Amino acid sequence: MRDLIRSRDSVLRNIHVLDGGMASELEYLGADINGPLWSAHVLEDAPEKIVAVHRAYIEAGAECIETASYQVSRMGYAEIGLDPARADAALLRSVELAHQAAAGFPHRNIVIAASLGPYGAALHNGAEYHGNYTCTFADLVQFHADRIEILANASGRESPDVFAFETLPSLAEAEAIGQALAPHPELAAWFAFACRDAEHVAHGELLRQCAAAVAAFPQTIAIGVNCTHPTLISGLIAELRAASDKPIVVYPNSGEGWDAEASCWIGGSEPAAYGVKAKGWSAAGAQIIGGCCRTRPAHIREVAQSRKEK
Repeated sequence: MRDLIRSRDSVLRNIHVLDGGMASELEYLGADINGPLWSAHVLEDAPEKIVAVHRAYIEAGAECIETASYQVSRMGYAEIGLDPARADAALLRSVELAHQAAAGFPHRNIVIAASLGPYGAALHNGAEYHGNYTCTFADLVQFHADRIEILANASGRESPDVFAFETLPSLAEAEAIGQALAPHPELAAWFAFACRDAEHVAHGELLRQCAAAVAAFPQTIAIGVNCTHPTLISGLIAELRAASDKPIVVYPNSGEGWDAEASCWIGGSEPAAYGVKAKGWSAAGAQIIGGCCRTRPAHIREVAQSRKEK
């Protein structure tokens, strides 16, 4: 057991640069992600584009890449009339594609993180951004257990190095994941919460309360924040440091806003400015830094450069 713990805790050792947004980068490559499954559609329609995105991030300096599986789940597929078994295959395929991309860089240690979105992402209605679900706690446990079981039993190039439970809106969902993980003490996982201000997660609980809860899970090797405005990150890092001594991972969005009326993004995000912010997040205590929605390889290149200048 001691060797198991050492092995699990070493997964992210010396890893500092995470990749950036997947869906928006696929759009830049001409992929159609307008369906309810977002980038998961591309797993079947144009997997070579997913490999290209992974490669672009590795070339930019990413040491850890996340699979294109955020929106993949049996429930989510069933919601739109697809065979749930296709979700299992897509989940494994997403990991294999990440390994395929990493294999092109044999002299680099590229960590593969399985991107696992919250229950709300499978509802296709934005519920992940507030966490006000109508399901039971048991439903949450089962939703996450389905995906955990598939990946936990995978091997070779279908097996990820770490499970990335991300954009989590609430303490309840994090606790449900902990229960779903319980049969697999050997797994390594990080938990990243979506936050509405510098203290609270999207549903309203204190981030430090959520961080303290997940820090107690034996599988947890890092805790962090994602899909959150970059101006909030420094304060949230302080909250994480107050709650736990686990490594901190942050990957905020670009800072751009979505104008629902005009159906377009507003504002801008200069990669160089993002790199400056990343240097501050590192100084505040973040070990691993990347990007979420609307960040691109240019942003990650600046993050990697900021690490070299540290």
